[in-house]
Amino acid sequence: MIQTAKRLETVQEYYFSRKLKEVRQLMLEGKPIINMGIGSPDLAPHSSVIKAIQKAMFDEKAHEYQSYQGLPQLRQGFADFYATNFNVELNSDNEILPLMGSKEGIMHISLVFLNEGDEVLIPNPGYPTYASVTELVQAKAVYYDLKEKNNWQPDFEALEKTDLSKVKLMWVGYPHMPTGANATLELYQKLIDFGKKHNILIVNDNPYSFVLNDNPLSIFQIKGSKDIALELNSLSKTFNMAGWRVGMVLGNAILIDAILKVKSNMDSGMFYGIQKGAIVALKLGQDWFETQNKIYAKRKKLIFELATKMNCTFDKNAVGMFVWAKLPIGIQSEEFIDNLLCEKHIFLTPGTIFGSNGEGYIRFSLCIKEENILEAIKRFQ
Repeated sequence: MIQTAKRLETVQEYYFSRKLKEVRQLMLEGKPIINMGIGSPDLAPHSSVIKAIQKAMFDEKAHEYQSYQGLPQLRQGFADFYATNFNVELNSDNEILPLMGSKEGIMHISLVFLNEGDEVLIPNPGYPTYASVTELVQAKAVYYDLKEKNNWQPDFEALEKTDLSKVKLMWVGYPHMPTGANATLELYQKLIDFGKKHNILIVNDNPYSFVLNDNPLSIFQIKGSKDIALELNSLSKTFNMAGWRVGMVLGNAILIDAILKVKSNMDSGMFYGIQKGAIVALKLGQDWFETQNKIYAKRKKLIFELATKMNCTFDKNAVGMFVWAKLPIGIQSEEFIDNLLCEKHIFLTPGTIFGSNGEGYIRFSLCIKEENILEAIKRFQ
């Protein structure tokens, strides 16, 4: 038997990969499972986006290898989107690199900047991929606490008391996943100041800015942020294009060029038709966001009703694609989720998959039709 690399011993199969096997098995057995755990948009992209990819199929260059840096029109589309929605100026020639989903960027950035033994600040709770990729590249995950009492923002006083001598990179992501806590310019300023003081690359993962959020922000709104920061973004949630795998990493030309060295050895460019669709999506105006958010707002109101029936509490002002709810004191997240799946045939996400500070919390996805949420509510009557 061929042995796998030792690096594989540092990570486990992704939670949703394992748990959804169980969910699918229950469905095969005829159980009426309502899946409220996954943040995969169930709404369609705009019709103009679909038409663009269909039309692109007949272009002369459609089926050839594409540039590692993407079409110039796509990079310009990203730049225009940031100028319009964040008032951030980016050079489309050298400060933007399209990605096959922003998740790809987590690996690329880690490969580019981390050596064995380097340390990485990872939010607890936070996106599990930050930690798993850190371990895969043989760096060390150092968790920093996010707590409800601090509105799920870093405690910079506590961080300053930490040994930061080996820390090379810090992952942040606002609007925060899974809690829905929003960023502020004050927070971004503190992060940039912290990064500069300790020579730590700050990477802001920013895919949820336009979901139920009246105040989208980018870390690049802070003066001098390009000196020490990168930002990841994605069309997955903003434009209902999760399966298309369109993302981007943004930053100064030196950092982007370094990431390109890795990316160019791992793929052969994004499919032409997808790029053409993305270009159209990035031009959609405020009407698009308002239409999507009306749907999500109705769903969120129903989720609040369901969470209340579960005796949970939650922050009505949180933003993004999820509802982060606190269980009654003494109830463990995974035990609650397993009982709910068994007894009510409802699947939610336990807060513990996002870190130890997620214990006592559960996460609802808004990527589920209203009738299914209503059905879940009925199961508690």
